Amino acid sequence: MIKNDPLSRVLYIDLSRRRSWVEERADLFEENLGGAGVAIRLLEEECPQGADPLGSENPIVLAVGPLVGLFPIASKTVAMFKSPHTGNLGESHAGGRSAVAIRMAGYGAIVIRGGSPSPVYLVVEGDQVHFRDASALWGMRSSYTVGGVLRQRESGSGMRTIMRIGRAGERGVTYACVITETYRHFGRLGLGAVFGSKRLKALVVSGRRSLPVGDRRAYREVYDAVFRAATDSPLMQKYHELGTAMNVLPLDAIGGLPTRNLQAGRFEGAEAISGERLAEQYLGRRLACAHCPVACIHLAALRIPHPKEPYFYKTSMLGYDHEPIYAMGSMLGGSDVSGMFQLMDEVEVQGLDVMSTGVVLAWATEALERELISTEETDGLALTWGDYPAYMQAVRRIVTQPNEFYQALARGVEHAASVYGGTDFALAFGGNEMPGYHTGPACHLTYLTGARHSHLDSAGYSLDQKAGSKGEALTPEDIAEALLKEERWRQVLASLVVCFFARRVYTPEVVQQALAVAGFERSADDLAQLGTETLRRKYDFKRREGFDPAQLRIPRRILETPSALGPLAEDFMRRAMQLFVESLGLVRI
Repeated sequence: MIKNDPLSRVLYIDLSRRRSWVEERADLFEENLGGAGVAIRLLEEECPQGADPLGSENPIVLAVGPLVGLFPIASKTVAMFKSPHTGNLGESHAGGRSAVAIRMAGYGAIVIRGGSPSPVYLVVEGDQVHFRDASALWGMRSSYTVGGVLRQRESGSGMRTIMRIGRAGERGVTYACVITETYRHFGRLGLGAVFGSKRLKALVVSGRRSLPVGDRRAYREVYDAVFRAATDSPLMQKYHELGTAMNVLPLDAIGGLPTRNLQAGRFEGAEAISGERLAEQYLGRRLACAHCPVACIHLAALRIPHPKEPYFYKTSMLGYDHEPIYAMGSMLGGSDVSGMFQLMDEVEVQGLDVMSTGVVLAWATEALERELISTEETDGLALTWGDYPAYMQAVRRIVTQPNEFYQALARGVEHAASVYGGTDFALAFGGNEMPGYHTGPACHLTYLTGARHSHLDSAGYSLDQKAGSKGEALTPEDIAEALLKEERWRQVLASLVVCFFARRVYTPEVVQQALAVAGFERSADDLAQLGTETLRRKYDFKRREGFDPAQLRIPRRILETPSALGPLAEDFMRRAMQLFVESLGLVRI
């Protein structure tokens, strides 16, 4: 590491005792670089075995990497914690200003311990940590309002990050998210509920440090090469023009767009909610995360007429991409764009993970359709496909939890189905709700085997689509080998921390060059070892907390509805899972 690099400093904050301190952990960062590699080590240190995910002993670990603040698109923060949603590893990544703000404040990681006896928010201004009373913010209806109040109260405009929760986090919904700035999130696995359990409403971080580099000329050369690749690459251009919303029509065309709780892989309303249509009719602005030239954040300008005043509208700017469109659109059988956007907005107001919320609502709709539940359980709501006013009411009740049914929904689809039935069409993998791809066996094996049970763990959807375009048949051996190789490399990118959209910009050779400038000499073998070790540690933590790959449930619905590569066979899926687990060095399943 370069001398005087603040990356090696870890800020510890104890909410119970209202104190903070800094420890130098150069060895930790030297060995693990940062991000995911450092975060899993800190989680091992801080989280006792068997900790209650919603108890004070569950830590929050935020970590950044050595390329943050130095190179473009290295702009993510990794959060790790014990997930209240799955009971094992919780890991979520967020963009916005969070990573650069933490690095500029002078830290490579922040560890938050304990729990506050009363609502509090934290302000980190360089070396100063302030504990502010959040009683007036606790219970506010809208997460937008909370953000607005904090922007007015606290200094650091243009440099700071503001992370906050909505009422879903306060109420312990296990898939509550943490919102950063306004349009980015720590979305999956319930970090918002962990914030809420600690009575932590928000975290504001700012600082103005400079970052040292060893050879300025070499730094400039590597920086320029990365910048040109990011701005000239056709791969990155698509993220700027349409964003991941461009996936809707291609997925629909091949039968890989989950529709009505995956009763189908094609949606008759796909054109109406496509990235192309939304860009033509609703795109109001593009935004970028800090230190990113791509600007992949697409905001829709939605005008909602006043119920009584003619020619008067409320205009809202709403972030959208493929996952919210899938979750609030095709998965719910809805193509009314205004209704879809308003439902996205309500999910944002409440502070929920949009993917889990969409899958939960889709399961509830089908459960009502099949008469597993009645309107008595739904508190009078007749949930039907595409009924956005009813879905908005259901979202609010998931948060307020007026009865046992909504209390069950607030714990996710896996739990709700265990209580009310409908497990065959409960689309959860390792406890985490399904992402928006039904492309073939590899995508679902990513959900099953990935450390986070996320489509971004090993990108099986991409493997499916490549095989389909070439007319090739995938074998269990092909899939297991490819997924493991990809997930190991993504541990390296997540330790830097590089946005996965830029994975083809940050090739192993570019990573080595960038690290050398940042003071980390690493060979290709060193990086491979880091990826392997980080993934192993994640799985060790999962298993320590009760995760058993032998107990992974394959939702029957994915076998019933043909994928883009045709019907899936359970024997094929289990064989590929077995090979993946054996390659990790785990016991047979």
